[in-house]
Amino acid sequence: MTEEKKSITTPPNPFASVADAWLQASEDLFNSAIRFNRAALGTYTAEDREEHEAPPIASISYKEPSWSFERTVEDAESIGVGDSVRFTKVIDDDDVRSFAEASGDTNRLHLDDEFAVDTRFGNRIVHGTLVSGLISAALARLPGLTIYLSQDVRFLKPVDIGDELTAVVEVVEDIGDAQYRLSTNVYDGDDETVIEGEAVVLVDDLPGEEAGARA
Repeated sequence: MTEEKKSITTPPNPFASVADAWLQASEDLFNSAIRFNRAALGTYTAEDREEHEAPPIASISYKEPSWSFERTVEDAESIGVGDSVRFTKVIDDDDVRSFAEASGDTNRLHLDDEFAVDTRFGNRIVHGTLVSGLISAALARLPGLTIYLSQDVRFLKPVDIGDELTAVVEVVEDIGDAQYRLSTNVYDGDDETVIEGEAVVLVDDLPGEEAGARA
């Protein structure tokens, strides 16, 4: 299903923690279950971890070699209007199928070539929510620990599987109490806007770091 506009609002308490899921099983006996949970639960094997690169900043767990980002501010205490983050990655078929498995959105428009060719798009397209996920990835690369408070999104054009996308978030208002309003846009490889929107985030201290030393 494709959307023209959606509004997502996080409940007032942004600090609710989510426990990590751990698989305790024999590789020989549960190999198929592990493959399923890699997509559905974000569980990774040791081999997968070896493919990841060490995180360049403290607020993320790892990066992939093909991802790139840049930001204009390195200290959370210095975040101000005009500061921005750019995050770029290719959305490939594995991403689309993993997202369908994890989310349960198995709309044939995203997964079935023969079905999609007869739609208005003429081919399979990326889930809109998967594309908007790049906004979250960009926000996570602000200095400090970024916590979503709200997000408004408008989908402007479809994204083809294999497209390179860039999410750009820019601070447009310092609300106070470490909260910021940001423009949140996603662009395709032709620099055309595929998503536009606005988010409000709270930038908290990273665990183990005192205010004034966030990064």
